[in-house]
Amino acid sequence: MTPTIPGFEHRRLPGVDGVELAAAVGGHGSPVVLLHGFPQTHLMWRHVAERLAADHTVICPDLRGYGTSDKPAADSSGVYAKRTMAADVVAVAAALGHDRFALVGHDRGALVAFRAGLDHPETVTHLGILDVVPTLDMWDVLHGVSAAVAFHLYLMAQPPGLPEAMIAGSADAFFGSFLDAWSTGPGALPPEVRTAYLRASRAAVPSIVADYRASATVDIEHDRADLDAGTRLAMPVTVLQQDWGARLGYDASAVWRAWAPDLDHRLTEAGHFMAEEAPEEVTAAIRDLLAR
Repeated sequence: MTPTIPGFEHRRLPGVDGVELAAAVGGHGSPVVLLHGFPQTHLMWRHVAERLAADHTVICPDLRGYGTSDKPAADSSGVYAKRTMAADVVAVAAALGHDRFALVGHDRGALVAFRAGLDHPETVTHLGILDVVPTLDMWDVLHGVSAAVAFHLYLMAQPPGLPEAMIAGSADAFFGSFLDAWSTGPGALPPEVRTAYLRASRAAVPSIVADYRASATVDIEHDRADLDAGTRLAMPVTVLQQDWGARLGYDASAVWRAWAPDLDHRLTEAGHFMAEEAPEEVTAAIRDLLAR
């Protein structure tokens, strides 16, 4: 049995271009949308979502291509562009009656949230980012042997065919390696949750690769166009991340401040899966963001 978020209703809601997203919805109050990362599903928010649901309507979708959401074929570069995935999120919230909402994303979901903040400033009231830098900056800060930590970015950036075949041939070992290497909190990923993540990822290899491939192509184009045009995030932004700047030799706060004038940049001792390892810290950061 797949674990669920207690007290949340599971819905299928319209995204864009005929794609439907699965979402867990719970709580009452001002809306907060939470977007998951790789190789996970909306289930990663189970601890944080329960806490926030005490006074917010919390919406936790599976991104297109992940979990039990639709997985359209990547027959054009735009199908898994973060711009398209961000439009999905806006459509899902609108289907639930929310034309403005706070948005928090982790990992891949954070890149979708970042794009939503740039494309829909009238809709996203507050923006929370967990453990990434923007796509354009991500490629710039990876260099030399330190880039080995992100080998999967380079693998999935390759033309269609080989990455999908390689990953599908050893899917549990591939996805499981990230669940193991990136988790530092004992018990953060119980066996039933780890099994659910592996099952979902195993069934979504082509769409997961397409999502990553977009970040080596069309997503870069969109970020660069906004940077050149002077487009910045207009809402309050909180970034919570590991100290990647020290590890990879760049100023993480400065990278984010170039995009987000109203920035609260925080470092955490938790690992990459911080919403599962340190839900109290993540929830507190989100509540502080919403109070700004």
